[in-house]
Amino acid sequence: MVVGLVAMIGAGVFSAFAPAARAAGSGLLIGLAVAAVIAYCNATSSARLAALYPESGGTYVYGRRRLGNFWGYQAGWSFVVGKTASCAAMALTFGAYAAPGHLRLVAVLAVVALTGVNYVGVQKSAWLSRVIVVLTLATLTLVVVGSLAGGAMRTANLAPFPGTDLGGVLQAAGLLFFAFAGYARIATLAEEVRDPARTIPRAIPLALAITLVVYGVVAGAALLAAGAPGLASTAAPLQAAVATGSLSGTVPLVQAGAAVAALGALSALILGVSRTTLAMARDHHLPAVLAAVHPRYQVPHRAELAVGAVVIVLVATLDLRGAIGFSSFGVLAYYAIANAAALTLSAAEHRPPRWVPVLGLVGCVTLAFSLPPTAIVTGTGVLLLGAVLWVVRRAMHRRTR
Repeated sequence: MVVGLVAMIGAGVFSAFAPAARAAGSGLLIGLAVAAVIAYCNATSSARLAALYPESGGTYVYGRRRLGNFWGYQAGWSFVVGKTASCAAMALTFGAYAAPGHLRLVAVLAVVALTGVNYVGVQKSAWLSRVIVVLTLATLTLVVVGSLAGGAMRTANLAPFPGTDLGGVLQAAGLLFFAFAGYARIATLAEEVRDPARTIPRAIPLALAITLVVYGVVAGAALLAAGAPGLASTAAPLQAAVATGSLSGTVPLVQAGAAVAALGALSALILGVSRTTLAMARDHHLPAVLAAVHPRYQVPHRAELAVGAVVIVLVATLDLRGAIGFSSFGVLAYYAIANAAALTLSAAEHRPPRWVPVLGLVGCVTLAFSLPPTAIVTGTGVLLLGAVLWVVRRAMHRRTR
């Protein structure tokens, strides 16, 4: 459960409320609950598959084993695309809190610095991860207290936003899905815990429920203090919420806590995406040149440089809302394939209740196509590009045989 909390409660909460408030107003609270339900289905499906296939690679492995090589590849491609956009979103979040006047420049510098650190094999240690999580929780506590201090809260801010409809709530849920990223990490523990068939299905809903409560309290306090328009008008919504109360002097502390959380998340994301890129390159699903490992530092240095370069391009061309939407589309596509794979499990393979992968699959597709139009068009285009590359590489491989 603690592993799940550490994975979920992170920097995404400092940025995702802004585009969600723009889409649904106070309806973002409903969207938060919807995102949590879909996250539960995805994590449960992934947990059953992880118990059956205890290999690194996640849905990249499950899709290939249960649905065929193409779907495994498409899951890996979706993951790399979605998480690369997550890198851009975290870099922009860092810039929004650390230096709002020079957001893009600071975000690019952060990507360059962390790519360099990862290149020489300096990775975030376990103790540092725990420190960042504690700092994040302390900052969120300060946000809640600061938002509600001094009579700043106005219950009218929780009234339905004019024009809010089901489409806006679903769009908010899709955008807020970004803030739950990492929940399925519990599923990877199937081979490392006692009685995983009992432990993991209990840990997932508990971790998700606690995270939902934390996010719900933060979102409710921020809405009471700043209102949906106030949250929607800034790239640093939690800072804006605290600034409305009598503890506005603590805004620098919120900025510092959010910046550190975003930097820690960015480092982990760059590390994870480069390793997935390495695995796909070794399987000839991406250019083989990306499979090189540095002889001295023992890191996939070309994959890390490639990921860093793509993230810099995204930071320079996307705003925070666009990066979050693009990321959510890719990750939702990834988990749609996980749920489809879980649907093929038999009773002997300890499949989850049938409604779980069905709701997860339908939910992922629905939320993906409820995102802002630019995210849908760009995400669909990139996934189609991945399919085309698959076909081309398959044809080239056949010719060389």
